[in-house]
Amino acid sequence: MIKLDGEDTGNIMYMESLSNSPFVTSYEDSVSLEIKGHDIELQRISTIMTTIDLSSNHFEGVIPKTLKDLSSLWLLNLSRNNLRGDIPMKLGQLSMLEALDLSWNRLTGKIPQELTRMNFLAFLNLSQNHLVGPIPQGRPFNTFENDSYGGYLDLCGLPLTKKCGTSDSSHVPQQLESEEEGESYFFSGFTWESVIIGYSFGLVVGTFMWSLMFKYRKPKWFVEFFDGLMPHKRGRQKKRAQR
Repeated sequence: MIKLDGEDTGNIMYMESLSNSPFVTSYEDSVSLEIKGHDIELQRISTIMTTIDLSSNHFEGVIPKTLKDLSSLWLLNLSRNNLRGDIPMKLGQLSMLEALDLSWNRLTGKIPQELTRMNFLAFLNLSQNHLVGPIPQGRPFNTFENDSYGGYLDLCGLPLTKKCGTSDSSHVPQQLESEEEGESYFFSGFTWESVIIGYSFGLVVGTFMWSLMFKYRKPKWFVEFFDGLMPHKRGRQKKRAQR
């Protein structure tokens, strides 16, 4: 026995389209919904079904706070839109809600602690947003898995492995780590002492070579060494000598 608005009805009533024309018969409405992450097609819509599925549209702006007034709502799906702003705290007043899907939006801020008032919430998907801070603890949040918060880097607390109040230093891009290791390896033997020693040695050798040049003008060994580095010059001199 189903009681609607204080009246007893023998059977569950379904939404249908009626016509005053005797030639057109009535037919029951059908609808496709995404319920708890699954696409389901309902051949008939019960009059006691209270769902809102506005997923995969191009809605923008913030989530209306007036949704709290839909106290009998048991499914709310606003996923895959361009919604921004915080998750309204007053959504926690939807005490009959069983499924909440706000995934694939641009929501920011923290997950309201008030959502723990949803005692019948069995499905939650907040993934692919920009939420931060701790995940509320207690029922019903203790029953949700990591998939409910996929794509987050700034959330902490169970069921995630990242604890709140600690910085996750292990989360460093692999490429950045390899670059830092390469730089440290390259500069491991590169110290100021080696620079000073090399500079001093070069200065002494250079001064000694210049003193020889000024004293002996063109030493034979230096000329032969220099000519060996520039063979084309030597070739030109031979050609001129042949002429």
